[in-house]
Amino acid sequence: MKIIVDAMGGDNAPLEIIKGSLLALDEFNIDEIILVGNENAINKCIKDNGIELKKMRIHHCTDTIDMCDDPTSVLKAKPDSSMAVGFRMLNEGEGDAFVSAGNTGAITVGATLITKRIKGVKRPAIASIMPSANKPFLLMDCGANAECRAEFLYQFGLLGSIYMQNVMHYESPTVALANNGTEETKGTPLVKEAYALMKDAPYNFIGNIEGRQIPYGDADVVVADGFTGNLILKMYEGVAKVLMNGIKEAFYKNTLSKISYLGVRSGINDMKTQFDYKEYGGAVMLGVKKPVIKAHGSADARTFKNAIKQAVWFLETDLINKIEIELN
Repeated sequence: MKIIVDAMGGDNAPLEIIKGSLLALDEFNIDEIILVGNENAINKCIKDNGIELKKMRIHHCTDTIDMCDDPTSVLKAKPDSSMAVGFRMLNEGEGDAFVSAGNTGAITVGATLITKRIKGVKRPAIASIMPSANKPFLLMDCGANAECRAEFLYQFGLLGSIYMQNVMHYESPTVALANNGTEETKGTPLVKEAYALMKDAPYNFIGNIEGRQIPYGDADVVVADGFTGNLILKMYEGVAKVLMNGIKEAFYKNTLSKISYLGVRSGINDMKTQFDYKEYGGAVMLGVKKPVIKAHGSADARTFKNAIKQAVWFLETDLINKIEIELN
């Protein structure tokens, strides 16, 4: 198993990307990680931080796609960027999966136009495993397709269901459509049309789900267009941070509250772990021919390691072949 890593993508590249790759090599059955990026910058980072590369090699390129760059830069403007080169290496079989914490739009373009769609897939989507009060669920689309047609949402439900069955081992994952009400008559014309398609789907569609139900884990797969899904994702992460910071401040107010904290510390730590997005590291591009993982842009070493874990899951479960069989 060989994993191609965009060493220059993300806010904390290349140091946290390299450290995360080393953690992944220690934890998972990976034969080699290929660090794609500027060789001088990577070597300087390694030297400055006393890092010893093991089971990793550097594939040199000269450019980097920044977060503010146009997504199509991966195709024309920056063909020698770490992301563009990584996608081409994946496409040519030099590695089995590609992981990047870089520009989301550019990853979507590269996955769709360089790696290309699985036959039968209408639109690939970004799918993110999210924590809940019950158990993890899958949210898709998280930003690849801001505008969708009803048949796209219908297929997102199918792709998400296949993922949760094979990767997360949910026997009959429930699929719900994000909406402003649970009634079939609620929502935009797009959501109403998608509902009409999904209620006759071969997967376990349970209807609409309101935003307040999502954190309780009332559905195993939550389907939305990319605009709505991205709002849900970022609001979810923001609220979790606010709540945890508020709890911390409450217990650090005075000596008595600090003493009280000792009695509930274990439970609070468990809750913090349960709702920590870093446990899953990022999102997967569902619907393309090879595993492409979008790590969080602010990924630290642990977060990036967990993004690589998703690539490992993809390969160990032979998920793409299973999607191809289901669709064709």
